[in-house]
Amino acid sequence: MPKAKGPTEKATLTVPEEVFRQVYDSPRSLPGKERWVTVEKDVREIERIIGIPQNSIGAPLWVSGDTRHCATCGRETNWLDIVNSALRVRHGTAMLTKVILGDQKYVNVEAPRAIADLTCFNCGAAVTDLRSFKCHNWAYAHGVLLELISELPEAGHVETQDAL
Repeated sequence: MPKAKGPTEKATLTVPEEVFRQVYDSPRSLPGKERWVTVEKDVREIERIIGIPQNSIGAPLWVSGDTRHCATCGRETNWLDIVNSALRVRHGTAMLTKVILGDQKYVNVEAPRAIADLTCFNCGAAVTDLRSFKCHNWAYAHGVLLELISELPEAGHVETQDAL
């Protein structure tokens, strides 16, 4: 069964609703010094850049990290930076739409570390300390929650190119 990966590997699992809910509801699912929700205007910008109708995203888009703002321009970092960076570096709009709006529940079981290849939407500077994100169907598990998930026979591995 899946175990936490090394610093260069990702492990994303599909999980049943009950397991996802335990991970999502845990305050430990958002590591880092601070936790916050993406502001409304940035949620609307995410919809625009991935090409979905306005107000399609209704669930809160959480992020966490050691600091809340871009060190260069001061903009609050959030899901907009994640989506914009993902589109630039590795993912298409269809995959991002599926993750944000889809019904499948995903749990990422990698060790909580800074999100790779992340840049500020406003100024393009590297964002080096945003550590995790979650929405209605995506969350991070570590510690006891990771152990719980690793024991589930029904958890399915998702290949890196299919996950954020």
